[in-house]
Amino acid sequence: MDYFNQETERLRFRKLTRADIPVWTGFFVDNDRLRFLGIDLSKKAETHATEWIEKQLERYETEGLGHLAVELKETGEFIGVGGILPRTLESRTEFEIAYSLLPKYWKHGYGTELAKQMKKFGLDQVQTDRLVSIIDKENIDSINVALKNGMTVLFETSYLGMEVEVYGIRV
Repeated sequence: MDYFNQETERLRFRKLTRADIPVWTGFFVDNDRLRFLGIDLSKKAETHATEWIEKQLERYETEGLGHLAVELKETGEFIGVGGILPRTLESRTEFEIAYSLLPKYWKHGYGTELAKQMKKFGLDQVQTDRLVSIIDKENIDSINVALKNGMTVLFETSYLGMEVEVYGIRV
């Protein structure tokens, strides 16, 4: 399975490019959930989008993973990002199923659909004994996605200055 070219019933995944920066900038405007990301909220939206995408381009080269662009198959619309991210958490390398959608695409089941696809890929292709999602304790929508993805709380910790629950599923 090619990590960079996956599909679900409604979604298509591809590598992010610098051409995605303008549309991804919209994620950082009037989004009351940015507090769940552990980012510097004083930065400009375009700076966040640029740094986010540049980080993924680096991950593609060094790790072969990272956030992918998520598009609607029917229209080709860019709706957000999702993927598997290598993370160091409590001195252990973890593989996080991570997802962030543009606000207008919330509450349509896309987060769950993309998370389930990343779980499928991770279970088949990633050399690890578990997959995780690191979620701020107040981020109810992301918690619901993790639960629908078959994950349960493994432990609580601090991450990027936030109190989080680490949800996981054994491989």
